[in-house]
Amino acid sequence: MSYQHESLASGRWRSLSLIEQLANIGSEVERALNWRVKGHPTYSQRALERALELIGLTVEDPRHRKRLKEITRLREAILDYFLGENLYQSSDALWRKYFYAFGYAARSRIN
Repeated sequence: MSYQHESLASGRWRSLSLIEQLANIGSEVERALNWRVKGHPTYSQRALERALELIGLTVEDPRHRKRLKEITRLREAILDYFLGENLYQSSDALWRKYFYAFGYAARSRIN
C-alpha cells in the first residue's frame, strides 16, 4: 500500500499519543475545509484523503482497541460531511471546534 505519510505509516505514528494523533488528523481536516472554502476541490480532496489515511493508522494502532467505536464513528462523520449527505448536520465550525481541543492539548503537552 502506498502512503502519503510514509514516515508515520512506517511506525512513527504509534509513537504519538492519541491526542497528538487526533491533532494531526485535525490539521488535515482543517486544510480540507480551508481549500474547500477557497474553491480548490482537488486540494480539499487530497487533504481529506490524508486525514482518512491518518484515521486508518489510528484504527490500526493496537493501543486504541477500546476506542475503535469512537474513532470509526469519527471517520464515518467526516465522510458524511465531506462526501455524503451530511446526515449528522456537521459544519465547518463544528469540525474546527472539535479538533481545536486536540491541537491545543497536544501543544500544551509539548511545551
